[in-house]
Amino acid sequence: MREIVTTATRAASGGNLQPWRLTVLTGSALRRLKDRVAEKSKETPFGDGPEYAIYPPELTSPYVERRSAVAHEMYGLVGIERDDAAGRARQMAKNFEFFGAPVGMFLSVHQQMGPPQWADLGIFLQSMMLLAREHGLHTCPQEAWSLWGKTIREVTGIPDDEIVFCGMALGYGDPDAPINELRTDRGGLEDFARFQGF
Repeated sequence: MREIVTTATRAASGGNLQPWRLTVLTGSALRRLKDRVAEKSKETPFGDGPEYAIYPPELTSPYVERRSAVAHEMYGLVGIERDDAAGRARQMAKNFEFFGAPVGMFLSVHQQMGPPQWADLGIFLQSMMLLAREHGLHTCPQEAWSLWGKTIREVTGIPDDEIVFCGMALGYGDPDAPINELRTDRGGLEDFARFQGF
């Protein structure tokens, strides 16, 4: 874990600010957080409130269709119908167990940081994910954890002036789990790339 994280710190960073902050939990520390969230979920199932807008409020095409399609595919793989609100809630709650992974991580960023530094945070996150695969591990980044920022700070000691961007599960994926069959559609080059002067 330390080798992965240390190598990931070589990620690109504008002005070398290195704005990422990482909190890694396992064992009793991880259990304590999961227990606290499970208990609080009985009263506030949608968490403490979002740390930031995960999606734009007026999502337009083609983005809204992509989001809808992946939800349909994911819930379909685990046998949850669109109108099964309870089933969807149970599936969503698995995020807050880190899907059974033995390591849970949180990436946070100081509240003074802006979009360029959030981009650096994303580069660091992707670097950790790729390095984990290089070591035979699997990851699952989880923006859902941004709903529990206040509780995460209370349990882990992350400072109040840091925004919890996401959690990430780390462990060994279950190749037999139906949900792990999900392969999202990706746009072709013509959908997003502009090549000029060729």
